[in-house]
Amino acid sequence: MIDSDRAYDALILEEAPDAVIAIDAGHRVLLWNRGAERLYGYAQSEALGERLHELVQPNDAPDGAADPLNNLPPAGPSTYEALRRRKDGVLMYVDVTAKRIAPLNGGGNAPLIVLGEKDVTQLRVQRDAKLLETRFRDLFELMPDAIVVLNATGRIVLINSQAEALFGYPAGSLIGEPVERLLPERLRAAHLHHRAGYVAQPRVRAMGVGLELHGRRVDGSEFPVDISLSPLQTPEGTLVLSAIRDATERKRFEAALREKNEQLASAMQAKDRFLATMSHELRTPLNAVIGFTGTLLMRLPGPLNDDQERQLKTVQSSGRHLLSLINDLLDLARIEADKFELRMEPVVCQEVLRGVFGALQHQVEQKGLQFSLAMPDENLVALTDRRALTQILTNLSANAVKFCDHGSIHVGLGPAAGGTAGEVQFTVTDTGMGIRAEHLPTVFDAFARFESETGPREGSGLGLHISRRLAEHLGGRIELESEYGKGSTFTLTLPAGSVS
Repeated sequence: MIDSDRAYDALILEEAPDAVIAIDAGHRVLLWNRGAERLYGYAQSEALGERLHELVQPNDAPDGAADPLNNLPPAGPSTYEALRRRKDGVLMYVDVTAKRIAPLNGGGNAPLIVLGEKDVTQLRVQRDAKLLETRFRDLFELMPDAIVVLNATGRIVLINSQAEALFGYPAGSLIGEPVERLLPERLRAAHLHHRAGYVAQPRVRAMGVGLELHGRRVDGSEFPVDISLSPLQTPEGTLVLSAIRDATERKRFEAALREKNEQLASAMQAKDRFLATMSHELRTPLNAVIGFTGTLLMRLPGPLNDDQERQLKTVQSSGRHLLSLINDLLDLARIEADKFELRMEPVVCQEVLRGVFGALQHQVEQKGLQFSLAMPDENLVALTDRRALTQILTNLSANAVKFCDHGSIHVGLGPAAGGTAGEVQFTVTDTGMGIRAEHLPTVFDAFARFESETGPREGSGLGLHISRRLAEHLGGRIELESEYGKGSTFTLTLPAGSVS
């Protein structure tokens, strides 16, 4: 009869609808009934001998003193609610009843612990949903974004109408459902892992930061989403508030922007090819025109009458002007494409200034202007690119000649104003027309044009722009002081160097 009663008791224990678990003092599993197998997904053979918290506690849950099993009363049952993890990683709430019992048949002095556990996830969902419905429903309905609130198990406890419309679900049908239902199946397993990590360490995560996610509508269609996450503190514990936006338009815009960037990159490559080809193809025929025109004007092939000479001089002048425009455009294109190669070396500034002064002296004399040059006897050295420095000073000086119809042009060189160590300064001062105050902010813009009282002056409007860009590449700067009707002063400042 006794054996029959024990067999009957064992049958009842195995078939009990709830999980019945027994553990020893070290929390190792001694008993694991079929209810425990159904609840947690572990077979009895997998669970026996394992520590309970390693089987069912969330991966990031605290261990040790925080476990209620360590603080059970010496007599009588203790009941509490706990967050548990199934074998497949799904989190759930369980109602736990735990009691200490003495071991049978003299099995040592340490008491055993018997646990009865029941899944109460849906009851917890209903409780959380009722709490949020009362406190936050009206607020969340006013928000423009789709709002989904989850509890620690990833179950939806509140969802506003914007979210239901976004995903195509009837009102209230998603309460209690795992949030993974709103994701494509291929993303659910990974999201389960990331969600568990967030629940363990909740923090504010801004919209657009984190994983690239897609949503899944009730009809199975997918769409990209942006999600922001925030912890929401309630008397029942911490919930997770998700704000969701349809990112379809943003993705479409980004795709269009990428396409435009690819087109721009292709255009830049085409420009580079143009520079490589046309630098030669444009200059070579013009140099031939200018050269042969000069030969004719020298009367080497034979005499010229007055009309022929005047016409050839027009051709020569126009050819030189066109060559100057082409050079400016090609230089600008190279600078903008970072293709302007610089050779930084110590350069004696006096040598460069003498070359510029000599090249422009005849042009200045033709306009009847005074042209003066002031520089110290002791060499001043700049760490720069000789060709670029020559181009800047030529542009500044030629610009002064162009806009000065009477008076003088003065070019100077010296240490930086105020005795600043490690810098040299070049100045180009003219008594020309000057620049109106309202035009000063745009003087160095590409294609900026000056006009005198007698009309526009010849030029591309690129000289000053190229000069400033070159100065920046050389580690220097160009500054301007001007008063309309009285003249202008351009100051070029460059890092000093030393001759080794």
